[in-house]
Order: sequence, then structure tokens, then C-alpha cells
Amino acid sequence: MVELYYSLKEKVKLFVVSIYDFSVLSGRAFKHIFTRPFYGKEIVNQMHHIGVKSLPIVLLTSTFTGMVMALQTGYEIARFGAKIYIGTIISLSMIRELGPVLTGLVISGRVGAGIAAELGSMKVTEQISAMRAMATDPIKKLVSTKLVAGIIMIPALTVISDLTGILGGLFISNTYFGISATFYKVTVFSELVLGDLIMGLAKPLAFALVIILVGCYMGFTTTGGTEGVGKSTTRAVVTSSILILVGDYFITKVLFFLF
Repeated sequence: MVELYYSLKEKVKLFVVSIYDFSVLSGRAFKHIFTRPFYGKEIVNQMHHIGVKSLPIVLLTSTFTGMVMALQTGYEIARFGAKIYIGTIISLSMIRELGPVLTGLVISGRVGAGIAAELGSMKVTEQISAMRAMATDPIKKLVSTKLVAGIIMIPALTVISDLTGILGGLFISNTYFGISATFYKVTVFSELVLGDLIMGLAKPLAFALVIILVGCYMGFTTTGGTEGVGKSTTRAVVTSSILILVGDYFITKVLFFLF
């Protein structure tokens, strides 16, 4: 019992210290966004890496998600003569929920893991220490630039994901259920309100902060050589995915209360 008590105590202490270190890293990253130098070229490179290179997998995921939703929903509600509402169901589902969450999880697996691996490798090979020795702030150059790029590109990818998911639903609705493109378009926009659009943009913005900051934190705290890099990469993906799913619930609850 005594050993269990001390083991639990150490884990709690480590968790509290980790939360503190993560908060300090996040605070410094936000602060450096507004200070010189701005590393504009590096931000553009990160936007290309986070946004453009993630576009194919986001398009693939969202298109087939919209198609599957239309197929599943259509067959079920057609039994009640309500297949005309397929467009409404898909648009609300994609914009409120599936678009932001699926995009966040996909980006977490691709970008979050890549950030943790990149910074972890730099940490274990002492490149980050070398940057400090040359009077370059590694948090500003390596974290703040990625944070700016993520805040811009992940919401943009989510909007594209929403649109392609809705188009995938259009293809299935027209092919299998005989719903015209004009009628589908009307039903897509008929029930959308400002609160839905705000929810659809607030979630990816929050998920962008989670993905970038968690990936950077895991990379900066890497120890143990190449094996440690692998562990940090895994922890980054798992932690950010869990935070996305948990955060999605609380963001949804708050936004439903507000709107």
C-alpha cells in the first residue's frame, strides 16, 4: 500500500508538472506570434506542409464520409417517406460535427505526429540547444510559426472538408434516391443558421491549437534517443486525438447553450 501510494503520488506530481510546462510553452508561443522577427517564409512553408500536403487525405476522408452518410441515412429515412431531408441531415452533420472532428483526427495523425517526430529528433540531436547558443529562440521559430500556420490552414481544410462531404452526399442522393441537384442544394441550406457556421469554425480553431501545441510539447520533452522520438510521436497522436474528442463534447455543449 505504501509503494502504491508513493507511485500514485509521483504520477500526480508528474502530471501537474507536465500541465505547467505545457501552459508555459503555450503562453510563450502565443506571445512570440506578435514579436519580431516574424519568420514569414517559415510560416508559408508550414502552411504548405500543414495545409496543402494534407489536402488529398482530407478530401478522400470527407468525400467518402458524405457518401456513406447519404447511403445509410437515405435507406433508413426512405422507409418513412422522408428521403427529401437527406441534404439537410448531411449538411448539419458535416458542418457541426463530422467535418471538424474528422479533419482534426486526420491532421492529428499526419501533422501532429510529424511535428513531434521533427522536434523530438532535433531535441535528441541537440539542434535545439544549438539554436539557443546562436541566440535564436526555438519556441518562436519552431512553435509560433507552426501555430500561426495551423490556425490559418486547419479551419480552411475543415471548410473544404464540409463542402466535399456535402458533394459526396449529393452524388449518392442523385444516383440512388433520385434527388435532383437543385432540390438537394435547397435542402442543404434550408436549416443552416449562423450558430451552425460559428460552431463549424470554432471547433477546428480549437483543434488546431491542440494539435500544434501538443505535438510541439511532446517534441520538446523528448528524451531517450531515437526510441524516445517514437514514443513522443505516439503520445502526440494519442493525446491530441483524445483531447479533440473530449473537447468536441464540451465545445458543442457550450455553443448549443449560447446559440
